Amino acid sequence: MSKQMSFFDRFLSLWVAICIIVGIIIGKLFPIVPEILGKFEYANVSIPIAVLIWIMIFPMMLKIDFGSIVNAIKMPKGLTVTLTVNWLIKPFTMFAISGLFFHVIFKSFIPADMAKEYLAGAVLLGAAPCTAMVFVWSYLTNGNPAYTLVQVAINDLVILVAFIPIVSFLLGVSGIEIPWNTLLLSVVLFVVIPLVSAVITRKMVIKQKGIDYFNNVFLKKFTSTTITGLLLTLIIIFSFQGDVILNKPFNIFLIAIPLIIQTFFIFFIAYGWAYKWKLPHNIAAPAAMIGASNFFELSVAVAIVLFGLNSGATLATVVGVLVEVPVMLTLVKIANKTRNKFES
Repeated sequence: MSKQMSFFDRFLSLWVAICIIVGIIIGKLFPIVPEILGKFEYANVSIPIAVLIWIMIFPMMLKIDFGSIVNAIKMPKGLTVTLTVNWLIKPFTMFAISGLFFHVIFKSFIPADMAKEYLAGAVLLGAAPCTAMVFVWSYLTNGNPAYTLVQVAINDLVILVAFIPIVSFLLGVSGIEIPWNTLLLSVVLFVVIPLVSAVITRKMVIKQKGIDYFNNVFLKKFTSTTITGLLLTLIIIFSFQGDVILNKPFNIFLIAIPLIIQTFFIFFIAYGWAYKWKLPHNIAAPAAMIGASNFFELSVAVAIVLFGLNSGATLATVVGVLVEVPVMLTLVKIANKTRNKFES
């Protein structure tokens, strides 16, 4: 019997498209809504967006058992593949591929200043490997649950120290000056705070109720929280982005092209490396999936803080959300069809 995604996850791209339409309608018919929301800011951070980002990220952080990191010594090859691809290859290939398309191939269609912003959004996506949906992709490919949990936990720890310098370096190369304090604030707000809160909550609930209650009852209370927070965030973003979408809808298509190419490219690098190293398929698949997909919640949040709700960078990160599910489902099918190529 083939495994199925949840209803909301399976049609995520459709919900994103609907939210784009709803956000644009609100922005055009009720411009006072984005005007009022725009006033709730502190240190360039939109308070409504910050709350919704926390609602998105907190439940996924709850799933991570950092105690499982001790099991990493049992899976060194898989972790070598995913950490090398995610942090030494992916951010830089995203920068190169997106830069080639936005500044060279699409030069006639995209103004130079806007190309810079699109590239910035792509860099933010490339520097943040997935922490939530990878559990879904691993499940659909019969990935090893213990390995998936370990790689997500370790990548989350790496994000704390690697995200800021990588983003700062790549954006600096592209001529975009980013204040380190603003970038640091973004990581503290959207990684450190929800991560620490989730660790404390996880320990308290398990201590009081036990691990079975935590996994089978407590976590299920947050089943729709992440997707709800994401969709509400997108409505707010596109209430600000309405004019951009209506005036230049073709730009969404242009942004999607390098993002899709990058996704396939990273998947096949990690998947092919795992194959050459004779890793079992239940390690190879999730090792490739985590780099191919993105921690788009963090990318969207940081883009908003650094560039604003109506920026090209924010639009690029949202396009990443739009294309991720159909592209990743294609990669799931490829992984499942090639299962017999791997050793048991």
